[in-house]
Amino acid sequence: MLKSMDLSRFDTMEASDLKSYLAFMLWHYRVVDSFWFLYLAEDYGQPVAEEMNERVWARVAGLATRDLMSRFSIAEKGLEGFAKVLRLYPWAVLLAYQIEESPDEIVLTVPWCATQDARRRRGLQEYVCQEMHRREFLGMVAEVDPRIQVSCDFAPPGERPPGFDCRWRFTLAETPAVGNSEAEAWDGGADGGVLGGR
Repeated sequence: MLKSMDLSRFDTMEASDLKSYLAFMLWHYRVVDSFWFLYLAEDYGQPVAEEMNERVWARVAGLATRDLMSRFSIAEKGLEGFAKVLRLYPWAVLLAYQIEESPDEIVLTVPWCATQDARRRRGLQEYVCQEMHRREFLGMVAEVDPRIQVSCDFAPPGERPPGFDCRWRFTLAETPAVGNSEAEAWDGGADGGVLGGR
């Protein structure tokens, strides 16, 4: 994958410049993600955009997880391995995930979703994101440990406590979760997937 990239320009960058460039890349990761979704919704309708978003993130999340595990030598299974991946996942930075770990579960909370907030500020309705995130997280756990189960406490546009946008729970079952089979079917392919709207 890196053979087609020229990373030499980073060899002489100061740490502050590298951090600034990383922030630039993450910001544009989000911008591309937003605009493909908005334009798809404009041309084909919100339900089509949401379905495509679900399909894209079901695939991309598994690819990202596989890559993170390889690049950062994450070999642990179970919740420990998943927490390590989750903390490195780009959206953990972009949305400032609050991640609480205990021996029995991981709780991921997003107090303020930048994507939903941008829609609210522009007078757009919140979009239905629960299924997209469910499939995204299933794609991730399938790579780490298919015994990890994914459940949602609340997500837009449903009711939720004031000051929160979504909350997810991850627990470990004795056997692989039935719902993880869809995510396991993604093999990554040669194309590496494309980013979609959150």
